[in-house]
Amino acid sequence: MEAEPNANGPSLDKTPERKSFNRSEYYINRELSWLEFNQRVLEEALDRTNPLLERLKFLAIVSSNLDEFFMVRVAGVQDQKEAGLLKRDPSGLTPAAQLKLIAERTHRMVQDQYAHLMNNLLPELEAKGIRFLRCDELNRSQKSFVENYFEQVIYPVLTPLAVDQSRPFPLLANKSLNIAVFLEPENNLAVKRQLFAVVQVPSVLPRFIEVPCTGGEAFVFLEDVIKSQLEVLFRGNHILDASTFRITRNADLTVDEEGAEDLLEAIEKELQKRKWGAEVRLELQSGASPAIRDYLKADLELDDEDLYTIPGPLDLTAFMRIVDLPGYDNLRHEKMTPQEPEDLVGEKDLFAAIAKKDILLHHPYESFHPVVEFVSQAARDPRVLAIKQTLYRVSGDSSIVKALAEAARKGKQVTVLVELKARFDEEKNIAWAKTLEKAGCHVIYGLVGLKTHAKIILVVRQEEGMIRRYVHLGTGNYNDATARFYTDFGLLTSAESFGADATDFFNEVTGYAVPAKWREIEAAPLGLRKRFFELIEREIAASTPEKPGRIIAKMNSLTDERMIQMLYKASCAGVQIDLIIRGVCCLRPGIPGVSENIRVTSIVGRFLEHHRAYYFQNGGSEEIYLSSADWMDRNLDRRVELLFPVKAPASAQRVKAILEMMLKDNVKARRLLPDGTYVRVAQEEREVLQSQVYFLKHSRRKGGRGSRRNRAAAATPAAPAERENEKENGKNLLH
Repeated sequence: MEAEPNANGPSLDKTPERKSFNRSEYYINRELSWLEFNQRVLEEALDRTNPLLERLKFLAIVSSNLDEFFMVRVAGVQDQKEAGLLKRDPSGLTPAAQLKLIAERTHRMVQDQYAHLMNNLLPELEAKGIRFLRCDELNRSQKSFVENYFEQVIYPVLTPLAVDQSRPFPLLANKSLNIAVFLEPENNLAVKRQLFAVVQVPSVLPRFIEVPCTGGEAFVFLEDVIKSQLEVLFRGNHILDASTFRITRNADLTVDEEGAEDLLEAIEKELQKRKWGAEVRLELQSGASPAIRDYLKADLELDDEDLYTIPGPLDLTAFMRIVDLPGYDNLRHEKMTPQEPEDLVGEKDLFAAIAKKDILLHHPYESFHPVVEFVSQAARDPRVLAIKQTLYRVSGDSSIVKALAEAARKGKQVTVLVELKARFDEEKNIAWAKTLEKAGCHVIYGLVGLKTHAKIILVVRQEEGMIRRYVHLGTGNYNDATARFYTDFGLLTSAESFGADATDFFNEVTGYAVPAKWREIEAAPLGLRKRFFELIEREIAASTPEKPGRIIAKMNSLTDERMIQMLYKASCAGVQIDLIIRGVCCLRPGIPGVSENIRVTSIVGRFLEHHRAYYFQNGGSEEIYLSSADWMDRNLDRRVELLFPVKAPASAQRVKAILEMMLKDNVKARRLLPDGTYVRVAQEEREVLQSQVYFLKHSRRKGGRGSRRNRAAAATPAAPAERENEKENGKNLLH
């Protein structure tokens, strides 16, 4: 039987005799790579150069990321194992081997996470006046407050659930917080009879209960208050043991699009099932008795590796509320006001500015307002005849959706492709789709079997007896909340070639038209992979020992095996390759004779690195492309994606300079080693440079002038609903 590869890194051949890139030691397992990404997020929580509440936020993000990782990725691998699949992934691991290594790595990560919370963050917060108390630490007045709060607010909401022969173990919702209780009746002294019950911690109540405190803030956890009052909840019984626990379930949707008469209705039904998928993880408060542990494991049918003993409060995502606690701005990053975009300084009319030249936008350093205004102005403009747009993820109080609805009510032709299958945003997108339909928009739900991940807006405008088309293309979602902390590029253009491509694109996804040939863009799933291969092959052909080829590629993840093999081929031809990859990277850099010319950098910082940009030296005739697509098989083969060139020389040079600045980062950048681990980039004697801070300062210098209208729009504070949405999105900030 063949041995599993070493998860800590294979023994790499230094002089491969043949250029075959199908060997398992040339690849990093996707799930283990993701865990290393989450480790980098955890490192930001450990980094004392970050403000205290920002460190707490990173710690909460680690938990949020792990939740989704288990609900989707681990659940998928478990399904493979249970189906008896023995097929190995590119790194040579079977599903069973993956689960073993995932559990080992995650258990270590969770222990490190809680050690930092309990030993560092909570004591530091207490020193700043933010305390988290146990019920036995409360003084007399605080105890009185908590008892009254329990009686008046908590007790009426609670529903204790007995478990016995007539009442089976309850079906507990995904990610809900619960208390397992062993008890015995007071009047049953002759024959000891233990009973079991479950109390669900109400998610409708605040997780942190603020108690009276002289100076600063003091909180107790909701579950601790409930546990302290179990004798009240179970009158007539002795409480023998009680522990908090939490279940994570498989939350992936399975929708038969071919057989669904109404896709919207089918997804609505599937969303209800998400709460009750198969259990994949049990988190149990440390100190729980073996009886409770064994009872829960047996009933949930989980193995030891699926059980996580938690030495602190469960579900650290709740700390997002503390991150936003009023009165502690000194413990957070200075608030950032997105600046007026460099290419719009001095411009008063957006359409006139786009007609003059292409506009490059760099979010969040430059305001997302021009994108919102692009749709809003089109909705108001009597000369605009039609608006067409794709929507993948939008904010909870989307200005763009409101503008589209307004345009339809004004009689304009409005077509919106709403992707209902955007994971964990399905419910929100269904609501927006219904809103748009009621306003009179033509709403399309995408293509069967494909997610539409492309970001594009087309505005058709009548000008002086002719039709002119204006286009926005982006690397990120049309979400005005996440645009405040996701890094993305956007391009506004009125070039006829882009307008014609945009028209063909919408005709293809809404009808049956197939474009004869794209003029500027390329689209997945039909031609994008081929186009990337051609660009890399061209770089190989142009590369010489005297002037080697050069590729810089920035993306969220690199997992596609064939794309990795193309990069290995380019490296062997001497092409110098820099990959800036925030998350998963299955490529192993630095393998002699295979990937020795490839360097992989990951930047994890205040903002989520989200833009996708691709630079090719092309023998001196440089080309820059932006895209909605990562180099993952799902993006290249199973999604509708777009790749588009940056044609304006000044804009292209600006994107290149941004990429090169990221490669100079020696504060938040980590370098991937051949064994799959990451190390911080050594500063040596170079000037300390943090790319995100540089872009912030640069945008302030460039955007400090210009029209009062644009400056005011850029500085407009978020509406309450938008701020709430921003908090919610922040929980998954780095996933």
